[in-house]
Amino acid sequence: MDYLSYNVAVNLKQIRQSKGMSLGEVAEQTGVSKSMLAQIEKGTANPSLGVLGKITSGLRIEFQTLIDPPREDFCLVNPKEIIPTKELEGQYKVWTCFPYEDSHSVEVYRIDIEPGGVYMSGSHGEKTREYITVTEGVLTIECHGHTQTINKDQVYKFETDQAHIYRNEGAEMVSCTCFFLDYTGLR
Repeated sequence: MDYLSYNVAVNLKQIRQSKGMSLGEVAEQTGVSKSMLAQIEKGTANPSLGVLGKITSGLRIEFQTLIDPPREDFCLVNPKEIIPTKELEGQYKVWTCFPYEDSHSVEVYRIDIEPGGVYMSGSHGEKTREYITVTEGVLTIECHGHTQTINKDQVYKFETDQAHIYRNEGAEMVSCTCFFLDYTGLR
C-alpha cells in the first residue's frame, strides 16, 4: 500500500468511527458504495478523485483531512524490517524511519556504511540541518569544505544546504541515526 492510500484508509476509518457511523451510514451520506468504502478502509482500493470528493462532501470534511498523515500516538520502527530507501551494494544502506511528510519539518534516517564505503548526498536546500549520532564505528563527514570525524556515541550537527559526503574509513561497519531538520518556517 502506498503512502497516500495508507493515509486515506486510516483517516477514513478514524473519521467514520469518531462520528459513530457504520459503513452503511457513510455510504448513504456520501453516495459511495459500502463495498468501495470497505475496500478503501482496507487499503485495497485506489479511489478516484471523484470518489474522494464524494466522501469529503458527504462527511463534511476538508479534503486535506483525508490525505494528511494520520495521527500516531506512538510508532516503533525497526529499520532492518523495512526496505532501504537507498542502497548501493557494498557501500551503504539508508532507511527512512520517519518521512518528512509526517511533520513537514523533520525526517529521521538510519544509515549503515560498509568499511571503505562512501555515501554522497546532495544539498537539501536552504535552512536545512542534520543532526547525526553514531551508534557503531567512526564516521567522517565532509561538507562546506570542513571534514569532521564522529566517534561512537558522539552527536554532530551541520548545515546541509550543500552536497555532503559520509565516509567509513575504518574496518568495521558504521551505523548512525540522522535527524534532518527543515527550519525554513521556524523562528
